[in-house]
Order: sequence, then structure tokens, then C-alpha cells
Amino acid sequence: MTVIILACLSVGLLAGFLAGLLGVGGGLVIVPALLAVFKLVGVLPAHQQHLALGTSLATIVFTGIASVRAHHAKGAVRWDVVRRITPGILLGTFAGAQIAGFISTRALQWIFVAFAYFVAAQMLLNWQTKPSRQLPGQAGLLSMGGLIGVLSSWVGIGGGSLSVPFMNACNVPVKTAIATSSAIGVPIAVAGAIGYIVSGWGIAGLPSYSLGFIYIPALIGIVLASFPMAKLGAAAAHRLPVPVLKKIFAALLIILASKMLWGLLP
Repeated sequence: MTVIILACLSVGLLAGFLAGLLGVGGGLVIVPALLAVFKLVGVLPAHQQHLALGTSLATIVFTGIASVRAHHAKGAVRWDVVRRITPGILLGTFAGAQIAGFISTRALQWIFVAFAYFVAAQMLLNWQTKPSRQLPGQAGLLSMGGLIGVLSSWVGIGGGSLSVPFMNACNVPVKTAIATSSAIGVPIAVAGAIGYIVSGWGIAGLPSYSLGFIYIPALIGIVLASFPMAKLGAAAAHRLPVPVLKKIFAALLIILASKMLWGLLP
């Protein structure tokens, strides 16, 4: 147990620092790191990806609230957008977590690998969505929220990689989109965490101290470490060359995704 907690504290330190430094959700780091931890402690392969996704989303509940408070204090959050998109987010994320319970670990890992490569390409090539439309009406926001929720639940993230480009394309300024995305990430995390608790409830072979597909020792270790490191990362963002660091992070994502891909190949 001590080894697990120390390993998860280390994961939280890295994820928290990167979240503060680059404004990226820690899930893209937390999920592959937890997979390594779960393999080390002998979690059954059939449950590893599900536990990593559920635990990652659970950590975002806590770190996301801290991020939202900071953005709200600056008046940067579009709460009207959050209110209109949240019903779709909740339904999509919860449904995605339920569906994930019927998807094999191998298939979920393929989805994660593809998404990690996509985000890495986004950062390396500095893709920017051009403002070409206005925010859709209620039906459109509900549909987009549902789509963002499903995809986020399958890769264990707060959805910023999807919601920020969407809002940018709808003429929402970048800083406002990032702030609003942080608020959208909280219902994604809450619905996803509850969804993975439900889909993992009563599953045989899960490790001790699991709540459905959420591994409590990892959740505690990551959250405790990520809070102070997020503040350090945010402070460092004002002193370090962030565009260069984004490329380094993209390279890290490629390495992590390629390592997972190598394990998936026959």
C-alpha cells in the first residue's frame, strides 16, 4: 500500500504541475501513469483501464473545483454557456461511463491512444479553430455537451481538449473559452466518477479499497499532491517559455501513447 500511495503522490505532482503550467487536464498523464501502477501491484488486466479512467475523472472533481474558483474570481467564466451545456454533459458522461463498462480494456486503450496522438498533434502544429459561427441554441449545446461527455468519459479527461476548440469556433475568446471549459470539466468529472462507480459496482476481482472503478488510495494520493503543484505550475507559466513546454508535453504524450500502442500490437 505504501508503494502505491508514493507512486500516486508522484503522479499527482507531475499532473498538477502540468495542469497549472499548460492549462491541460491531468487525465492524459494520470491514465497511463495509473496503468503502470496497476500493473506493478497486480490489478487484473481486464480492469486496469477502467480503474484508471474512473480514478482520473474522480481526481478532476477536486482539482477542477479549485481551477473554477480561480477563473471565476477573474470574472472569466461564461456561466450562461455552462448552464446550457451541462445537462448534455451530465447525460453524455454518465452514459459513456456505463457503456465503457461493456467495452474491453483493449478497446478503451485504443481509444485513449488515438486521442492522445490527436492532442499531441494539436499542440505540435498549434492548431487553432477559426471563429466561423455563433454558439448554437439549446438543442445544439445539449448535443455537443453529450458528445464531449461521452468522449471525455472514455479517455478520463475534463474535456478541455474538446470544449475549448468548440467554443473558439463559436467566437468565444480563447481566455474565456479556457475558463468556461474549466467549469464544464466539473460536471464531466462528477458524472463520470459516479458513472464508473455504478458500472464497476459488484465487479469481481477489483483491488481492495475500490469504489466501483475508482481506486481510493490513488485518488487520495493524486489529489493531495496535485493541489500545491498546480499553484507552482501556474506561477512557472509566467516565467518559462510555454510554447516550447507545450511541444515537450506533446512529445511526452507521443511517448506515452506509443508505449501503450506497442503493448496493444500483436
